[in-house]
Amino acid sequence: MTDTAELLHKANDLNSPNYAPAPIIFERGQGVRLFDSEGKEYLDFVAGIAVCALGHAHPTLSDALRDQVGRLLHVSNLYYTAEQIALMEALVEKSFADRVFFCNSGAEANEAAIKLARRYQKVVAGRADKTGIVTMTHSFHGRTLAAITATGQPKYHEGFEPLVPGFSYVPFNDLDALRQAVDRNTAAVMVEPVQGEGGVRPADAAYLKGVREICDKHGALLIFDEVQTGVGRTGSLFAYQHYGVTPDIMSLAKGLGGGVPLGATLASAKAWAGWTRGSHASTFGGNPLATRAGHTVLEVIARDNLLENARARGERLQAGLRRLAEHFDVITDVRGLGLMVGAECKGNAASAIASAAQDEGLLINTAGGNTLRFVPPLIITDADVDEALERLERAIEKVVS
Repeated sequence: MTDTAELLHKANDLNSPNYAPAPIIFERGQGVRLFDSEGKEYLDFVAGIAVCALGHAHPTLSDALRDQVGRLLHVSNLYYTAEQIALMEALVEKSFADRVFFCNSGAEANEAAIKLARRYQKVVAGRADKTGIVTMTHSFHGRTLAAITATGQPKYHEGFEPLVPGFSYVPFNDLDALRQAVDRNTAAVMVEPVQGEGGVRPADAAYLKGVREICDKHGALLIFDEVQTGVGRTGSLFAYQHYGVTPDIMSLAKGLGGGVPLGATLASAKAWAGWTRGSHASTFGGNPLATRAGHTVLEVIARDNLLENARARGERLQAGLRRLAEHFDVITDVRGLGLMVGAECKGNAASAIASAAQDEGLLINTAGGNTLRFVPPLIITDADVDEALERLERAIEKVVS
């Protein structure tokens, strides 16, 4: 039997100090539920931060991974594998993109997107001085040096200066501010269709259309960071399809591997024109295990109609949260797309509610400081949504009473 106290003591001594995990040790999962070392069951509406698209221990994904582990794990990008090619083909078939670059995380996918945009301007457009990248305040693009520079939240920059030069920030959903910031020296505009860490804030449809027009006017490439919104999270396979606005470059990760680390940068033939052999690389990117996982995730999403499920269950979740907002004035706003939903709270109540929800066996987390974020697996049912709302209601009652 697991000695939880002893393991937590070891973890507190050994883990790097940048993390502050909850004092829970999870041992197994099944569907939308997790079970800790004490046998307690939780409804998982964090899903590894929007990663576990098919939930835990999904039989189709588990079978595929067991088979792949027994055959081939890694060969590097010096060679092809059938699994890699199958996922590239599926992503190109289902998106605007003409080619795919594989890596291991969202930050890496965004690094590749930034490098691709700058390389395009220098090599194809012949503009070595056209290097500016415009991103949005309250955005989040990852933890590597260029990715945190792209992130429009100063708290992520502190202590890591000097940052990568050439980045600037404008308010999200503000076209006038973007028009002032983009000029002939702008290489790209980078935007999340729904800001995740910024508080689950969807872009306005007219705004994204305007961003596309501004980029076209100035010869800048449009990058959509779909690390969190991609792979069915918003009820479309990719969020750009929901908005009807096509980027030049798109980054993916999180749900793409269903829990296996996998990132991808997708782009049009135009954007890829600046890259030549050796322009960029990733040792582990596109390995057979990760790409087999990614291809299986896409197959299950299509087979089980999980896009429609995400739309329907997301609407049910938002409706239930609005009912709670009518009953408890601590919730001030409910917003989102598909199964990427946020409930904004007064003051610092969000953290207290998330903690109380954990005690009630519901896992949620906060984003943007004061917003409860709900990003459950795409396989959830109406019963799962209703049970989560019941547990959340009990948690709110504890906080406000």
